[in-house]
Amino acid sequence: MANIGTHCILEMYGCPAELLNDEQFVTQAIREATEYGLATLMGEVSHQFTPQGVTALGLLAESHISIHTWPEYGYAAADVFTCGNRANPQKACNFLLERFQASRHSLTKLVRGPEACCDPDDAPRLEVEPIALAEPVA
Repeated sequence: MANIGTHCILEMYGCPAELLNDEQFVTQAIREATEYGLATLMGEVSHQFTPQGVTALGLLAESHISIHTWPEYGYAAADVFTCGNRANPQKACNFLLERFQASRHSLTKLVRGPEACCDPDDAPRLEVEPIALAEPVA
């Protein structure tokens, strides 16, 4: 099956809170994971939340890498999406696991692309159950 890119969703648990609450550490981890995953960093943005937590995004020539942290839970969520054949988002995720010292993790790898590029019967599907909103959205 032809594809446009690979999207890795990484859940990291048991990470040290001091790493998760360090904006410079998180942005440096994105830079290094980008290099390790053979991608090209085009730009970055990050934000330190009060009282804790960091969100950082790296804009890649191939797509993006993002990390969101919750130090109070020892948890970080990373999203690495790359297009083309050169970059390797799974290698970037493996780097992040080591860097964030995760005691356990889950990694979901999705092949991305338009339905026109493959047989719809062979395309991977992610079933999503609709949820009811507690309050109406204004």
